[in-house]
Amino acid sequence: MRKRVNTTVFYFVAVLWCILSGTAFCAPPARIVSLAPNITEILYDLGLGDRVVAVTTFCDYPPEAVNKPKIGGYANPSLEAVVAMKPDLVIMSDDGNPLEMNEKLTRLGIRTHAFRAKRLKELPQGIRDLGIALDIKKEAFKKAEKIEREIHRYERNLSKTAHQRPRKKAIFIIQPEPLMVAGPGTVIDDSLTLLGLQNIASDAGSQYPKYSIEEVIRRSPDIIFVGKGPMMGQIFQNLLKRLTMLDAIKKGRVFYTSESLYRLGPRVITGIKELEGYLHAR
Repeated sequence: MRKRVNTTVFYFVAVLWCILSGTAFCAPPARIVSLAPNITEILYDLGLGDRVVAVTTFCDYPPEAVNKPKIGGYANPSLEAVVAMKPDLVIMSDDGNPLEMNEKLTRLGIRTHAFRAKRLKELPQGIRDLGIALDIKKEAFKKAEKIEREIHRYERNLSKTAHQRPRKKAIFIIQPEPLMVAGPGTVIDDSLTLLGLQNIASDAGSQYPKYSIEEVIRRSPDIIFVGKGPMMGQIFQNLLKRLTMLDAIKKGRVFYTSESLYRLGPRVITGIKELEGYLHAR
């Protein structure tokens, strides 16, 4: 009788630990809801697209994610929509998802995992932690190591050339009207720094500050990067006409980039290599 009681107690404690800790001791989650675009990209990169049962309205990459059921926006996901998907794991981001969503899901007994990486150097550990929560440690650690290796390579190159020449000033335009650029605390700012460039908006008070034409001219960037988007047609051409006095435009150092650096996910290294290619082309 004592042995049976001890076994029951052990099982109860084990299940409780599984729920509270979210460790790989639990069965691997089969129904995953992603509350952030970068998380969705990471899940697909880890080969878990078939386990993702719902995403946000902003999850548009890879293309397969577009057809998944939607649970609302990034900053305002619907609790009812999430619960209706009967998930056994909801993955959310510390950087943008509402904190109360995690609290409400926990009260309902729905397991959650917080993706805590916010900066480029934190991405590998974020993927490792996610891999442990998903019980795919080997694959996640492999992906994380690949990204980490590339970051370290750029860091080594930067340390070798840091004192050879003055840093060129750069700006990364997110949208032309109102003029919004990438500022501090963003993947784009981290990437520019890693490539030895000085982001002229790195001292701004927000991650994506609005800039005036006069401020761009005053800071006089040597290089202008432009993220591709629906507003980068005639509206952007009008912006360039107002900046013709800049050397970056006179010397043809205006480069249109993909959206690979917009999210902290598996495509960031591709985005950094893209910027690097433009720098070497001139």
